[in-house]
Amino acid sequence: MTESVKPRRSDATRAAILKAAKERFAADGYERATIRAIATDAAIDPSMVMRYYGNKEKLFAAAAEFDLRIPDLTGEPRDQLGTLLMGHMLDRWERDDTLVALLRAAVSHAGAVERMQALFATQLGPIVAVVCPDPAQAPTRAGLVATQTLGLALTRYVLRLPPVTAMDRDTIIAWLGPTLQRYLTAPS
Repeated sequence: MTESVKPRRSDATRAAILKAAKERFAADGYERATIRAIATDAAIDPSMVMRYYGNKEKLFAAAAEFDLRIPDLTGEPRDQLGTLLMGHMLDRWERDDTLVALLRAAVSHAGAVERMQALFATQLGPIVAVVCPDPAQAPTRAGLVATQTLGLALTRYVLRLPPVTAMDRDTIIAWLGPTLQRYLTAPS
């Protein structure tokens, strides 16, 4: 007979803290988000946040875990890679506030800058290396892809510039997909 394993109350508390932290960091950025506000959002005592995460820096690190989930582009039509990648990145930005929180924090917090750099280097860099004509250029090309995707995210989700927020998904992809395509596959 197999016993069902009940989730522990600590698991639910930890999940509530992370959810509240992600939302608070996304809304306020690293500097303005407080342990007290996060605890209030999670409906727990601030001491519980400290018990599970130790300090704000460690909580942010846990809340800022993010997987870009970039699909394997090797089997895709070569002339569609920029469009596919732009669509994917747009979907990721719109479905998860964690990356927005990380972007907000990176403006003023060195730890967030390092996390963002690692995120793009470890997750985007290898994909670019596989599809670009010269793998030695992959870091530069991945950096250029990041300029477009991070610039879009900053203007659309953080600064909320009206001309950019007014654009629908297809329009954004039509404008930025060809630019990503060039970064990914143009000859050296």
